[in-house]
Amino acid sequence: MDCLFCKIIQGEIPSAKIYEDEFVYAFRDIDPKAPTHVLIVPKKHISSVNELEAEDTALLGNVYKAVQTIAVAEGIDKTGYRVVVNTLSDGGQTVAHLHFHLLGGRSLTWPPG
Repeated sequence: MDCLFCKIIQGEIPSAKIYEDEFVYAFRDIDPKAPTHVLIVPKKHISSVNELEAEDTALLGNVYKAVQTIAVAEGIDKTGYRVVVNTLSDGGQTVAHLHFHLLGGRSLTWPPG
């Protein structure tokens, strides 16, 4: 499979890893949009939110547990943060592997973009 995030998870492409467990791999975004900008990627290849199946429910719980753990480690759990999931090209998804952006470290405005 020629997936950028799968290659990062497998160690074929270097990344600034900050968290890993049996379900997810998390690393710093190379083009951060906030002082804290972490990508949290399920190890299971799922192309987008549209490809989620009923069997992935537990995986999503593990993703959000990782979000919580990383937010504490990054010191943004008390001040606030945003979790963003882009889906397909009009939604801003640039890598066809489901991933979650954890953004924090400053006040984030609404609406984004």
